[in-house]
Amino acid sequence: MELCTLLDFLLSTRLIPMNSASSSAPRRLRVKGFFGARSLTVAALFASAAWAQFPDGSGKAEMTKVCSGCHELERAASMHQDRDGWRATVDQMIALGAKGTEQEFAAALDYLAKTFPAEEVPRLNVNKANAIELESRLTLKRSEAAAIIQYREKNGPFKSIADLKKVPGIDAAKIEAKKDRLTF
Repeated sequence: MELCTLLDFLLSTRLIPMNSASSSAPRRLRVKGFFGARSLTVAALFASAAWAQFPDGSGKAEMTKVCSGCHELERAASMHQDRDGWRATVDQMIALGAKGTEQEFAAALDYLAKTFPAEEVPRLNVNKANAIELESRLTLKRSEAAAIIQYREKNGPFKSIADLKKVPGIDAAKIEAKKDRLTF
């Protein structure tokens, strides 16, 4: 990885702290003494490893830019979705305030859909799934996943899709679209 690409990555992921003497002064890296230099080296190695786990390809830089502004890049590597799933994830990121241009989001979407395609995933048992599984596998908001768990704890196990759609605050269309991935 080129040094300036690595530095851009470190700065965008906030692994390198920045400071300035005043608002008009140029921003400088804050590296003090042996431990500061050592921290910078560790941060560089960590970031390089995180960057390296993603295969090269069109859209990698854009994906890194738009995704690392809000969360660690490993989150993307842990998910495998079809193109529609990735589109929903990117749309959710945008709704939550991710920064980027339309072209950057499109390139990131293409990269993610190609690099982390859906795998044959076993069905999700909604009566045993935790919030993170519900969120990631059904492309739900955290509040929706929490509502499912709360409803399940209060009313007992779900027996059908119709039962699941009774949960207040749930987007029934999302559940309907992914019903083939569910079991009870």
